[in-house]
Amino acid sequence: MAKSYKTAIAFGLVYIPVDLYACVKSKDIGFNMLYKKTGERIKFKKTCETCPVKMTQDDIIKGYEYEKGKYITITQEELDKLKSDKNRIVTIESFVKLSEIDPIYFNKSYFVVPTGADNAFSLLIKAMQDENKVGISKCVLGEKENLIALRVINSQMIMTTLHFYDEVQENPKKIELDNVKTGELSMAKQIINNMEQTFEAKNYKNEFREKLKKAIEDKIKGKQIEGTPSNIRPHNVINLMDALKKTIKNSEKPKSKATKKSNKKEVEKKVVKLKKRA
Repeated sequence: MAKSYKTAIAFGLVYIPVDLYACVKSKDIGFNMLYKKTGERIKFKKTCETCPVKMTQDDIIKGYEYEKGKYITITQEELDKLKSDKNRIVTIESFVKLSEIDPIYFNKSYFVVPTGADNAFSLLIKAMQDENKVGISKCVLGEKENLIALRVINSQMIMTTLHFYDEVQENPKKIELDNVKTGELSMAKQIINNMEQTFEAKNYKNEFREKLKKAIEDKIKGKQIEGTPSNIRPHNVINLMDALKKTIKNSEKPKSKATKKSNKKEVEKKVVKLKKRA
């Protein structure tokens, strides 16, 4: 696993050097662009209107367009001057409850691995785990300052970069809930309860990626890609109430034999009690 960043965590006067490793590795299948007539790979060359024929990376600098066609340039040395030692360190500023952070703010996650001060690192993990708290900080990773959440999952520290408040956009349409009918709401809640399960990430597979991999293998062997039949079936439900009723019926979980026996015993007990009263 390749290291993503090298930094340190500051917890009060405690300093812990750490390395960061990406938690997620993309498994997307990529395609190259080819020229339709010859099947050759399309290549992109860095060029400009008056550029020389050959250009190297050393010939390229960063520029910011402040007006149409007008730029100011920024060198790497100038960018580095903007970073202080404090910016490079994950200094915990506060501790919050995880439930207080809306998931919409979550961005990328990294495993935090100590490269020294192991005892201090273990202490911090244990304390955060026992108190069920998340550490909040800011740190420059690469060329970008990040809002950061440090959290403990299964005795492992995970660092997650967060979007800043001004980066999260508002919903373009406000939804009114005052017109929701009580009966329909009750049925919708019943459907939710019928469909409730424990979330297990391993149960969800990227089925389209598997189909795509098989299609690529078939094409290599000279086979044609077969179409996937649609699983969507037309229905005759014309109003919300009918749709809710049919959904409730379809979402009801079949009772196990143990549940049926339990229900039968309960009924028998009630019958016995009624006979005694009689």
